[in-house]
Amino acid sequence: MVTIREEKFADVAVREALLDEAYGPARFAKTSERLREGRLPADGLSLVAVDHGRLVGTVRLWHVTAGPTRAALLLGPLAVHPFERKRGIGATLVHRAIARALLAGHRAVLLVGDAAYYGRFGFTAAVTGGLWMPGQFDRDRLLALELRPGALAGARGLIGATGKAEPKPDLSMLIAVTRENERETQGANRRAIVQRAA
Repeated sequence: MVTIREEKFADVAVREALLDEAYGPARFAKTSERLREGRLPADGLSLVAVDHGRLVGTVRLWHVTAGPTRAALLLGPLAVHPFERKRGIGATLVHRAIARALLAGHRAVLLVGDAAYYGRFGFTAAVTGGLWMPGQFDRDRLLALELRPGALAGARGLIGATGKAEPKPDLSMLIAVTRENERETQGANRRAIVQRAA
């Protein structure tokens, strides 16, 4: 059974591996990434799908402006493990993210994606004609969902990042994490050797 919950710190490595598998290294070249890099996602709006203890899907929303003055969220990336597709996990993640954004009082959600897929959630290019991304983008793939009617009416200008800056870890923290990972790897290797010998 698939459960949708907020992302935890322990999910980060698995989430990143899932995104690498879904999008490959090209994901870092996307224009949307310019709005995410160095920022934290919106509070309470980083969700994962878990099936029998295994992370199988992810979606996050980020604070942006739609033009100089309109607050909005940016949805993405959305990813589902290749072996788990066609089960409705992506749709469930999007529905849950939209519901949480609405409950939190947000007014609009933007994304760059396939209109045929995201149209079923209410996303459209009809209200994004006056907006542009910080880099190359396909105009037909810049979509928006107004959570409050008229939230993007007349919006014009560059979409910009406004979320909290991601904290930079200090050197001692990085060394401690690296040492802990090395100890875990050594322990796993020892257990594997013992199991093979048994």
